[in-house]
Amino acid sequence: MGNKDAIIDLDTLDLSQVVADLDEIRRYNPQRFEMEQLSGIVYENPESHICVGFKDVGRDEFWIRGHMPGMPLMPGVVMCEAAAQLSSYFAVKYDMLGSGFVVGLGGLEEVRIRESVYPGDRMYVVCQLVRVRRGKIIICRFEGYARNRIVVEGIIKGIPLPGSQGAQPS
Repeated sequence: MGNKDAIIDLDTLDLSQVVADLDEIRRYNPQRFEMEQLSGIVYENPESHICVGFKDVGRDEFWIRGHMPGMPLMPGVVMCEAAAQLSSYFAVKYDMLGSGFVVGLGGLEEVRIRESVYPGDRMYVVCQLVRVRRGKIIICRFEGYARNRIVVEGIIKGIPLPGSQGAQPS
């Protein structure tokens, strides 16, 4: 998709090949209902620590009525939530923090919203593990793309939620 500093060139992937659907994502992520911000996973590489997922932005999203009436734009914080959920999925599936932890948002850095995302778009989210301290924190670089353009990028930190060790998302 033309970004020379991209984590991975999405044009090199088969984006039609879903490797984890919503049911599989739910095995690792506890978010449900309006807070589920991933529709599927299309690429996982534990060796390079890269994962690619997507969010199909529906015309009935919880934020549409109020953000903004007559001109619905996906809120930047919801874009970041999709990246957080992708990072969490990858960290839990590959046991990066330690067995049984639920990952919570620990921080965001260097976030830039580059373009708008609209109802009807498919937003691809890419994350790459930068650093992990087992039982303490994961740090991932992330990018979001819609309509073949970068829409969001930044660094996200995930932390084990207190009291969550041994918890299993249902």
